[in-house]
Amino acid sequence: MKPVSTSIVSLVLGAFFLAAVPVLSGTASAKGVNMTYSNFFPPSHVQSQLAESWCKEVEKRTNGEVRISYFAGNTLVKAAQIYDGVVTGRTDIGMSCLLYTRGRFPLMDAINLPFGNPSGRFATAVVNELYDKFKPAELSDTKMMFLHAHGPGFIHTQHKAVKTLEDLKGLKIRSTGSVAGMIKALGATPVSMPMPEVYQALQKGVVEGAVYPEETNKGWKMGEVTDYTIACYPTAYSVGFFVVMNQRKWDALSDNAKAAINGINREWAAKHGAAWDESDYEGAGFSLGLGNSMIGIDPDEALRWKKAVTPVFDTYLEKTEKRGVDGKGALEFLNDRLDDNAKGKFESSYL
Repeated sequence: MKPVSTSIVSLVLGAFFLAAVPVLSGTASAKGVNMTYSNFFPPSHVQSQLAESWCKEVEKRTNGEVRISYFAGNTLVKAAQIYDGVVTGRTDIGMSCLLYTRGRFPLMDAINLPFGNPSGRFATAVVNELYDKFKPAELSDTKMMFLHAHGPGFIHTQHKAVKTLEDLKGLKIRSTGSVAGMIKALGATPVSMPMPEVYQALQKGVVEGAVYPEETNKGWKMGEVTDYTIACYPTAYSVGFFVVMNQRKWDALSDNAKAAINGINREWAAKHGAAWDESDYEGAGFSLGLGNSMIGIDPDEALRWKKAVTPVFDTYLEKTEKRGVDGKGALEFLNDRLDDNAKGKFESSYL
């Protein structure tokens, strides 16, 4: 038998390894692109379930060109690190909270203010409209899929029923970012921590209350460790959430895949907004079913609360002006959309 030329062996092996590299990298192959998606919501939470269904829909509508491995509950990248994780490629896609990277998103912080948020559908539509209208540079280092935002955010307390500003004085309330500014303006003491740590903090008495929408009473089981919901609608806030993709990964996709994903994104933004409202009803029912109480604030007292949080808006305007972004325009746009909603004229392609 004739010996095989070493040059032939080298060529064969070289061809094998070159062909194998995309498969071994875990990111691309002849059949398509593999991606990772990081989310801090636990797997059982409706917002996590929607994220996972988005992944499946992407694979379906791109005919398998894009396949996504989904990681919920902080298992791949932690909540506060998700945006930077997408930028650097630690994860290809990520969902997290705008507030968790404080100061990173100055213009988009408008959605986190105590503007009197009427619903998750409204807040989700408006946060996407804000992005479309102002195209903030703060989010330009990733490819935006879509945003969503929760329904009316309230104060929830243990042991103490709050009916006036005086009742809030000195209470340690879990809050983050500009929402912490609202808590301070109302006379309470803000304590910052990510949502996954709040249940235990309430259980151990580290804080005496927290701010969140009604859905959290069931979605994160907070109703088990609180006693009262303080439903002050004039100062109800929202929190915005982003879903972004690594820009290089997006650029590498085919035009057909991009078109399919863009279509899915518009649909899923609306699904997330609707889910926030539906889960708010479930969360309120869960909390009341445990024997907790919901306290409505007297209209005159609510006006005191609204006046008290005015400095939060002033701070937003000052910070955005220093950063050279159009915070004034963003607030004007937000107020115009609130007026549309109050007049029953609110329409949006994100509903």
